[in-house]
Amino acid sequence: MEITCDQCQSKFKIPDEKVPQGQVFAIGCPKCKHKISVDTRPQPAPPSAPDPASKKTIIDEVAAGSYDASEKPFDFVEEGAETALLCETDEGLRTRIKSALQALGYNATEPKSPIDALKQMRFHVFDLVVVNEMFYTQNPDENPILKYLDRLEMGVRRNVFVALITDRFRTMDNMAAFNKSVNITINTKNIDEIEKIIKRAVTDNDAFYRVYKEMLVKTGRI
Repeated sequence: MEITCDQCQSKFKIPDEKVPQGQVFAIGCPKCKHKISVDTRPQPAPPSAPDPASKKTIIDEVAAGSYDASEKPFDFVEEGAETALLCETDEGLRTRIKSALQALGYNATEPKSPIDALKQMRFHVFDLVVVNEMFYTQNPDENPILKYLDRLEMGVRRNVFVALITDRFRTMDNMAAFNKSVNITINTKNIDEIEKIIKRAVTDNDAFYRVYKEMLVKTGRI
């Protein structure tokens, strides 16, 4: 057995048959006489690294789910009718937002949890998603609804207008909206004006993409 003095760093060997097994013992360094503690007890095996496959996110859990008709948000929606997903836990805010959506003509559904919301989005592409960045999360930058929307194929995501309800950003803060990959930010202080805000923002968005799609047609890209 090779031993290194932890004081003078000298190295020396002891015959294995003379090394006490399964205990802690002390031996003097031949060079500096420092007492060296030696532990021959069995060492516990290091914890195994967690299996990456076991670290499933809510999005992964929902994506791996089987078909369940009860998870569909609507049984029937008339052709041309617009739909909205409202993700808000505060009852007061939710009531005012829902009232605004109804006034704007949206058929709205209110998921009771992030999993419920993600399951509904599996079966339906909503025209409008209104989501509070703190919807069932302690970290607004880890909001599963926003993460799911960010993963959507661009052709699908382009048809979904996302309004972020927030306490952090000002209403219609374009830089914050770009950073969060949403169409508009709405501060909770302006919630009483949400009907006007959404109506204007959606109208501007539709006008922008109308021109964009016309350009794609003219250039032969669609």
